[in-house]
Amino acid sequence: MHTEPVVTLDIAKELGLTEEEYQMVLDYLGRTPTYTELGMYSVMWSEHCSYKNSIAVIKTLPRSGGRLLVGAGEENAGLVDIGDGIAVAFKIESHNHPSAIEPFQGAATGVGGILRDIFTMGARPVAACDSLRFGDPENPRVQYLVKGVVSGIGHYGNCFGVPTVAGEIYFDSSYQGNPLVNAMAVGIVRHDQTASATAEGEGNPVMIVGSSTGRDGIHGATFASVDLSADSESKRPSVQVGDPFTEKLLLEATLEIIREDLIVGIQDMGAAGITCSSCEMSAKGESGMDLDLDLVPIREDGMSAYEILLSESQERMLVVAKKGNEERVREIFSKWDLHAVTIGHVTADGMVTIRREGEVKAVVPADSLVLGGGAPVYHRETKRPDYLETTGAFRMESIPVPSDMNSALLELLASPNIASKRWVYEQYDTSVRTNTAMGPGSDAAVIRVKGTDKALSVKTDCNGRYVYLNPRRGGSIAVAEAARNVVCSGGEPLAITNCLNFGNPYKPEVYYQFKEACAGMGEACLVFDTPVTGGNVSFYNENPNGAVYPTPVIGMLGLVEHIDHITQSAFQNDGDVIILLGQNRDEINGSEYLASRHGIIGGDAPFLDLEEEHRLHQFLLARIRAGQIRNAHDVSDGGLAVTLAECCFLGKTHHGAVIQLDASQLRRDALYFGESQSRVVVGCDESVAENILAEAREANVPAVIIGAVGGSTLNINNDILLDITEMAGAHDGALERLLEQS
Repeated sequence: MHTEPVVTLDIAKELGLTEEEYQMVLDYLGRTPTYTELGMYSVMWSEHCSYKNSIAVIKTLPRSGGRLLVGAGEENAGLVDIGDGIAVAFKIESHNHPSAIEPFQGAATGVGGILRDIFTMGARPVAACDSLRFGDPENPRVQYLVKGVVSGIGHYGNCFGVPTVAGEIYFDSSYQGNPLVNAMAVGIVRHDQTASATAEGEGNPVMIVGSSTGRDGIHGATFASVDLSADSESKRPSVQVGDPFTEKLLLEATLEIIREDLIVGIQDMGAAGITCSSCEMSAKGESGMDLDLDLVPIREDGMSAYEILLSESQERMLVVAKKGNEERVREIFSKWDLHAVTIGHVTADGMVTIRREGEVKAVVPADSLVLGGGAPVYHRETKRPDYLETTGAFRMESIPVPSDMNSALLELLASPNIASKRWVYEQYDTSVRTNTAMGPGSDAAVIRVKGTDKALSVKTDCNGRYVYLNPRRGGSIAVAEAARNVVCSGGEPLAITNCLNFGNPYKPEVYYQFKEACAGMGEACLVFDTPVTGGNVSFYNENPNGAVYPTPVIGMLGLVEHIDHITQSAFQNDGDVIILLGQNRDEINGSEYLASRHGIIGGDAPFLDLEEEHRLHQFLLARIRAGQIRNAHDVSDGGLAVTLAECCFLGKTHHGAVIQLDASQLRRDALYFGESQSRVVVGCDESVAENILAEAREANVPAVIIGAVGGSTLNINNDILLDITEMAGAHDGALERLLEQS
């Protein structure tokens, strides 16, 4: 028999609750909570679960419309209609703090958790993506983190059997002590085979399915809701341990019980474990649950009610079965060598009642613990950061124009943020299940939808440096560039999921960044008609040296209506005409060129006009669907010169190009390396070039012929003249050399 501590305010504070929040608990219950009840409130009201410091802002994002089948936050993942009775479930989440402490398991369980969110919707996962941020790649600690994270992602995805098809990896000193590890998953489901995370029907059995419960991950949600510090290494027990082979079995069993219509609802046990699943499902169904923890399969002796409820052991689900179907559910899970144990039943009183060792350990109103119910909601103070005065004072006239543009371009191609990420993605299986039409290295990945002529285009994107320099515009650019990449692949942007990575929300400067970035994201989503399906907020991404760059990562989903529209990034044929869509501007603000060559993070974020950007998307997609575009590659990190270089060597065969740009109104380094938005380099047959220009004029999209494909060199204005092999050599092995030098 476990004896619980007597609850006091001091204990509540130790568990992460404030004095005000503890009083709220007292008011809800009308009494002093038990230690188990206090633990339930502490995890459910943590930032990670309750979004108490972000939900008021998040609700201002466009969360409905378009092709959404469920509203944002209503289910485990977003659900979007793509026609023919098919829907796509997709979501992105963070596993930053666990990955900082135990990179392999932290990243692996991040992948596992996001995959479970997809298949609890009834969808079979067809693709995974990731978005990663680290400090200086020459730092031994950073190298350890990179190798561990990449190995963890590869291990889980490869063993589970889902292709990792797209992603991004950036390096900057702001992430030195606090890496960002964001994982995204995409799945496909027929409309009539979806499942909901709800508990309904008094007397319906509540079952725990999957793996046994241990002590790993206890208070993982609370750990993710505080700053990293010098003693964070002691939090290693808060990092869960994953088993992808068990998860594969769990996937098949879960989809089988959904197809056979045996259940009312199902939810993954991620953050806060049984506590979160039981409370959220009950609140959603306006019901309650009565659970006996003595029936939970456990793998460690002497676990208390508190430990069982808060455990974040992986590969587990909570299922509400339809009464009378329990035995069939057990048969299916037994076939897959998994537990399926009835641990309670649904009640009509709205209370979650917890029993252990013959005693009632907790009786709490389900609605009082959850997001959108009784969880606290805060409106934090904002203050425009002082550093913006310094960064905003930068003038590009203060730095010289390089005399040697060849060396400048080669340096950029070899910089860690632009260099090939092949060392990373070659550790992933990118083609398992044989649906991958375009994988890593493309503007966006493309996944075929079997049984149809359709495909999905997916992309993760964010430039945290832009958001640091101008939070609102940076937030808009993150959405715009993700959409632009989807369009370049031949897809129509449909919706986004997001992973909002910021510092401590109690700091007014950080909350300003968060609020402004969300405003910018929302403005872009409205213009592009890409509603937010849900996602994740990750605050407290700080270490003793300060906060990370504000990094609102966008996961964009697009639809390629016909596989014939899939468009490559690289030049395809000698003799093709090269057209630049969009306008070059005289700016180097926030660019990789300015940061890597001059060590300056300064100026405003690059200029962006959302209507101009949207016109570009619509025009380019129409030309792709008309069969006029052979390749399309957006201008982003490193500017136009890097884009043109990549067009030369990213394809299966290399193609040179002769380029003539108008340099009369712009600084040469701004022309070549500036990162002005809303630009795409396309290639087309000579016979359609003039028609494209005429259509562009009619659509009010700037367009100009800038050269032709051919030869074995890239020649830009005779300012840059480089052999393709030399450029590819600088680009291909640079990151690997940095990471393997220790």
